[in-house]
Amino acid sequence: MDAIIINGTQKLPTVNFDASIGKIEIKGKSIPEDSIKFYKPLVSWIAQYRSNPQKITEVHVQLEYFNTATSKCLTDVFKEIEAMYKDGNEVLFNWYYNDEYIMEAGEDYQSFIKIPFKMIAVAE
Repeated sequence: MDAIIINGTQKLPTVNFDASIGKIEIKGKSIPEDSIKFYKPLVSWIAQYRSNPQKITEVHVQLEYFNTATSKCLTDVFKEIEAMYKDGNEVLFNWYYNDEYIMEAGEDYQSFIKIPFKMIAVAE
């Protein structure tokens, strides 16, 4: 399964999805022109990875800022990861935050995505 590697820009997050090591990482800012177009391949990748995941999958989400459209797309990404977790696979989910807005967003996701989150404060 091919990795997805996207170098971040001012509007797009850095993405590193690597099935060979069980890593799902989204980092930076996410304010794409078309959030669905950007995130749909990521959701599809996770759905495919779900059929043959590594023993442990590490998820790292470290967003500095994201818009409302991204928020909905992240829900789709996280629901797919939640399904993998519910299938009995081990998922380590790390939500990094550097301000109250991002911390509260992580808490909101934690309230309805049934995966244990580790909330990690990082320096701005």
